[in-house]
This record gives sequence, structure tokens and C-alpha cells, in this order.
Amino acid sequence: MKKILLLGDSIRLGYDSLVKMAFEGKAQVFYPQENCRFAAYVLMNLHIWKEQLGCGGDIDCVHWNAGLWDTLVLYQDGTLTPIDVYGVYIDRICKRLRLLFPKAKIIFATSTPVDEALFPEPDKKMRYNKDIEMFNEVAIEKVKRNGGEINDLYSFLKDTPAEYHSDMTHFYTKAATEAITGKVLESIGRCLDIEASPIQIFPAK
Repeated sequence: MKKILLLGDSIRLGYDSLVKMAFEGKAQVFYPQENCRFAAYVLMNLHIWKEQLGCGGDIDCVHWNAGLWDTLVLYQDGTLTPIDVYGVYIDRICKRLRLLFPKAKIIFATSTPVDEALFPEPDKKMRYNKDIEMFNEVAIEKVKRNGGEINDLYSFLKDTPAEYHSDMTHFYTKAATEAITGKVLESIGRCLDIEASPIQIFPAK
């Protein structure tokens, strides 16, 4: 049976349990219960999550994301993580994944678009799609250089209806949850040559 590790922020929290259900009987799916937050936090905790989850070094596929926290702008003084530092962290995460899970195929999911108009106090807390796009470009280059694959959730969701958003950042509506879960299942299934079983999709939150 294949082994899959899902890592990522609150976008991942919207589909992880559904991916586990869809691959039941075909793959074991592991994921931390916590939000994996920003890139530095992922790098710091990878070995801890491996130990806590008991998933071992024989993981076949790691599907992960990090970026939305990094692009957060507080009080208009720039992104939480400078983009050049973000690139360094993504590169280090890729290498750490290779170290901890040497047989795994690596899939990076790009950070998803936000609805900028819904941020209540943009002068205090904001995310901009222009920043997300630039950070995604950096991540894609680093991941590909390290032999990983890309699941481009940003492009996939960029032109979806505004109703797909459950708030300014998340896609926890039923339609969006179904779309994102399907895209993740397709990406992992193609990577591991396994087929997901039909499941009932429900809103993530």
C-alpha cells in the first residue's frame, strides 16, 4: 500500500481528510493536525511531524504547500517573509524532504489566490495576489530544480467565481472544496498511478 504525506497551511486543512477517505484501501494518508503555517515553520518541524505521525522514511509521495503566511502583509511594511528568504526556505525544505523521505515523489501546491476586497482592515492585515504570484514563481523554480512536481492550485482557482471563497483567504465552500480536492487527488493519483474512490464531498468548514 502506498504512503502519502500531506503538509501545508489552512488550504490543506480543507482537503486532507477527504483525500484520506478517497484513497482508503489504496494508500495510507498522513498529515499533521496543526496548520503548517509559513515556510520557516515547515522547515523547523518536518522531522517532528515525521516522528509524531509515525510515517517513517518510506513515504511514496509528499504533497505540500507553504506561502500564504509568508505573503502576509502587516501594517504595510512588506511581506512577513522577504521573497529572497522565502526562496531559501523552499530550497531547504525540498532538500530536507529528500533527506527524510528519500523514496518520495514531491509535489508542491502553489499558494491560492485571495479576494483582496474582503480584507476588513487592509492597512493592518492584507494579502495581495501580486505578491502570491511572485512567491509562487520563486517556489516553482526551486521545487523544479530539486526534482519536484507542481500542482498549480493558483492558476486552477484564479478565475473561479467569487462565491468559491468562504472568506478573503479560504475556499471552504462545497463547490471549492470539491474542486480543490479533485485537483489534489488527480495530482497524487497520477504521480503514484493509483485511482481515488468516489466520495461524498462536503464543505470543509
